[in-house]
Amino acid sequence: MLIPTDRPPAATVDAQAADPRIILPPDHPITKKRIDREALKVLHRLRDAGHVAYLVGGGVRDLYLGKTPKDFDISTDARPGQLRKLFRNSRLIGRRFRLVQVFFPGNKIIEVSTFRCRSEFDLNGGERVLAANNTYGSPSDDAFRRDLTINGLFYEIENSSIIDYTGGVRDMERGIIRFIGEPGKRVQRDPARMLRVIRHGARNNFAIEPATWQAIIDHREKLTLCPISRIRDELLKDLHGSVCRAWMQLAIDSGILYVLFPFYRPVLEGEDGPEKLRLLLALQAVVDRLHSGGGVLPDQVLFALLLLPWAMTEYKLLEKTYKGPEFHRFLNTLRSRLDELLGPMSIKRSHRENIALQLVTLPQFIRFSRENKWPRWLKRKSYYQECDLFFRIFTEATTGKQMPAHITAAIISQPPPKARYKPARKRRGGKRKSGGPSFAGTQKGGIFGLKK
Repeated sequence: MLIPTDRPPAATVDAQAADPRIILPPDHPITKKRIDREALKVLHRLRDAGHVAYLVGGGVRDLYLGKTPKDFDISTDARPGQLRKLFRNSRLIGRRFRLVQVFFPGNKIIEVSTFRCRSEFDLNGGERVLAANNTYGSPSDDAFRRDLTINGLFYEIENSSIIDYTGGVRDMERGIIRFIGEPGKRVQRDPARMLRVIRHGARNNFAIEPATWQAIIDHREKLTLCPISRIRDELLKDLHGSVCRAWMQLAIDSGILYVLFPFYRPVLEGEDGPEKLRLLLALQAVVDRLHSGGGVLPDQVLFALLLLPWAMTEYKLLEKTYKGPEFHRFLNTLRSRLDELLGPMSIKRSHRENIALQLVTLPQFIRFSRENKWPRWLKRKSYYQECDLFFRIFTEATTGKQMPAHITAAIISQPPPKARYKPARKRRGGKRKSGGPSFAGTQKGGIFGLKK
């Protein structure tokens, strides 16, 4: 995924540059018809109220590349308080920097942020993690604060033009992933940016610019400085994508996988490492096929597939079939080991138990399939469906035969995860008047209802 040596890399993006490149409609592929209807409503309302507002980030990137964005985010010069007045169907979120979420029917959410100023540490500070900074800034400041050049693009609806401060359009045309600013400093101030480089390199089949790649190699261990919950969430984004195989290869080549899962190094660098690597990549290729068709695989199945080559190496998983008390002893042993390995990543305990069950029952499913004898008691087990799915994916990865169409259809037909936000129900009989907060001194009953 690196740029060929006979092709000189472009210069590092100058974080002090302020003059953007304006790309008019004849020279770019984005049209308003491809932009989400609700996002356009937000942009038009902000414009009509006299504010500067742009479609930003990944939405512009994906539209330029001919993809359908998952999110349409907007940045503006309006402050959060002004946004709340303009959009009654909204709420404030965030601690480090306040964002406004505007809600529309169908649980659709458009996130609107105020232009942010570049952190003083991004400009000329010492080597330290990016500090919290709630200072508002200009569009130029906001663009250079972003992580990658391809994510620093703005789209404005007045002239339907792209505003490019960072050279993102040029890099997309050349197929390059590049940090904005000096790569080493950008990585040290927010190590999670390394995961985004690998993600976008895999998703778009782009080359990773040499200085950006070297920064990842040099600073990959700093991922341990990030909050565990953040690393887990970033990892799940990649496991739920449709380019897991490409992501896995980049994670291995960069050493990121060994930072996230240190126990995997002896597995892939051991005597039968090439065989385990082929299995790991083949499993991820099957996941890609299912996800590309609209499938939704549970988190625990994705983690079990990720851990299978490790379990085969450490426990000789497929060489033994446990029954009765031996099965439960082995299950407890594996569960304890998973608690040790996955506990630090804050993965749910119920998920860890399901992962252990999928791994332990795989030899049984292989034997039942070979003998074409499926006990009735097994199909009555609560864990049967997930373990059967795990077995089917393993079989496809090792034999090359796709799982039956009805199994694939069942996966694809699973409902998507429910939205976190649920609109409040309207009260019957009109809106009830509030007496103010319980601690307000103006209430007749005094503080917390106690008489003065």
